[in-house]
Amino acid sequence: MEHGDSHGGAAEQLALGMPLHKALDTTSAAAWVALDAGARELDRSAWSPLRPEPPVRRRWLSPPPPLGRPSAPGRRIPLALALCHPDGRVREAALDSVRDAPELRPLLVLRCADWAGPVRERARVVLAEVPGRELVPLAGLILRLARRAQGGFARTLLESSLREGPPADVEALMADPDRTTRRLAHRIAVDRRLLNPMTLAAIAASEGDVTLQDLCADAALAALRDGTVPAVVDRLVAARSPRVRAAGVTALRGAGRHREAEAFLADRSPVVRACARYVLRQAGADPLPHYRTLCTEPAAHPGAAAGLGECGTRADADTLRTLLAHPLPAVRVNAVTGLRALDAVTLACVSPLLDDPAPAVVRAATLAALPDAGRFEEHWLRERTAPERPRATRVAAERLLRARARRGGRPTG
Repeated sequence: MEHGDSHGGAAEQLALGMPLHKALDTTSAAAWVALDAGARELDRSAWSPLRPEPPVRRRWLSPPPPLGRPSAPGRRIPLALALCHPDGRVREAALDSVRDAPELRPLLVLRCADWAGPVRERARVVLAEVPGRELVPLAGLILRLARRAQGGFARTLLESSLREGPPADVEALMADPDRTTRRLAHRIAVDRRLLNPMTLAAIAASEGDVTLQDLCADAALAALRDGTVPAVVDRLVAARSPRVRAAGVTALRGAGRHREAEAFLADRSPVVRACARYVLRQAGADPLPHYRTLCTEPAAHPGAAAGLGECGTRADADTLRTLLAHPLPAVRVNAVTGLRALDAVTLACVSPLLDDPAPAVVRAATLAALPDAGRFEEHWLRERTAPERPRATRVAAERLLRARARRGGRPTG
């Protein structure tokens, strides 16, 4: 199906008699908004040279012919265009006809946010007559228009319908491709308690939208306070999202499962590691000895090196420097991170890592070295910008050279 691809393309095609479903994608909120904007431009532009028609304004503008009467021999004003007409009198007069044209309700929603008061008020009277469930398919457009100054009316009707109507309507919108629509549907589902805690935990663990992760994880944990089964926590702590895992680890405390937090001390996420330490401390346990033990088997627990730096002492810096030579890149990265946390980074320990074969290690070393960039020898860094060097090394050297210049690094010969 071909649809108008320019701002006013759909409006032009409608004016030439093309059926609505061929002129635009009627399932797209953006297409309806573009049609409205495009129709307003038709009174200022002539038809394309490929369509040698007179300007539209000569056929259906000032003074507007009554709706339903021919505006030119054999032509009538398409109702869709009348609803988008630049003249507010035409838009207002067209609104009553939407009662018999439900396919044009998207334009009725647009008119509810119209800049002209009489048009807006009349549109709202007509929209209020539409059964609430029939607003659900328009949710994407309604929420898009809700950002406009006068766009709140239709949103209020939609939310009222979703909060009071059948749960199936809310559940259908939870899978909508539009992110704003999904968020509203999930919020209402949580408020109406339409989802059980395990479902909420599963959504939090699998959803890619951070806002929904937080919403559903918090709702699942709120249910835990009412005595929900422990399986909810198990689902959260197994999530790929660090935010959701962190919520689950924190919930171990409320579930009386403090010792299980030990398994997350070496998590790859700093926020999860911090939550694990918090839970252990609440139970009176010191996480530091655990970290020292974990660092004796760094290959099995790469994140332990970072955690050791986050809660250790300067005496632990030697352990971390030793791990900088570990054959596993993940261990070297976390060792650098741990040294940064301890404020124990030295040029002697991180400079060799700028030539590391693992790009992740080079990036970590660069971040650690930036505060002391002015102490690097310029020629040493420039050698590492040579084309034959690995890309990660070249990028690191260039970044340090820029930082060195800002910090007034001493020139070298």
